[in-house]
Amino acid sequence: MTDLSRLLEIAEGAVAVAADLVESREPGALHSKGDRDLASDTDIAVEQAVREHLAKVTPEIAFLGEEEGAHPGSGELSWVLDPIDGTVNYVHGVPLWGISLGLVDGNKQVAGVLDFPMLGTRYLAADGLGATRNGDPVQASKTTVLSEALVMAGDFAVGADAAEKNQPRLALVNLLVPRVQRIRMLGTAALHLALVADGSLDAAIMFSNKPWDTSAGSIIAREAGAVVVDLDGSPHDVASGATIALAPGIAEELLPLIQQAVGG
Repeated sequence: MTDLSRLLEIAEGAVAVAADLVESREPGALHSKGDRDLASDTDIAVEQAVREHLAKVTPEIAFLGEEEGAHPGSGELSWVLDPIDGTVNYVHGVPLWGISLGLVDGNKQVAGVLDFPMLGTRYLAADGLGATRNGDPVQASKTTVLSEALVMAGDFAVGADAAEKNQPRLALVNLLVPRVQRIRMLGTAALHLALVADGSLDAAIMFSNKPWDTSAGSIIAREAGAVVVDLDGSPHDVASGATIALAPGIAEELLPLIQQAVGG
């Protein structure tokens, strides 16, 4: 049986290594990853340091990083890392960025750590063990009225097919503006999910599911009591197409609006 408590401690140690490295250096050179997307030298250095650290303490567990891809293990478990989620914010000096390290078993997220060094917050969760922020339990929002809901929308797409991908995003904004209290966009999926977990936000809606962006945040939000689903309402996992985290009290009303935005 997998000892998630032990692996969560290992994950927190690995994230501490990452946080120390980020805080000790400047972003360095920037590397293009396509249309208006980039990685910094620090992204790459953090991923290498975390991968090497985890390879020493859990050599049997596979590793997937945003910048350098996959490294095999001997079982179904895999660490999934975004060394800096919100790199554009990071290189512009905006403090809304974080380190995201998740643990997945097959396609299921089972543990995660999110650390936001500039905000002084660290979130932890593992399947069945609850979610915490700086050691204190967190709980998803109890909002039940959509007009009182603060909703986070995922970033608009960039790249060759951005116009097509952004159609449902724009449709969603048009549907929600007259119905919710406010819509926000922070530029980091990890922070969106963390804030749903601690009840600061009532919903985070992302029409994508990159595992390094969402694996840690999804388990943290779920363990905090949020409804975390794919676009069709099925439980969210690594294979999902979208990442939607909702306060339980507005999920029944909000999910159909999200589906309407994509023509579902």
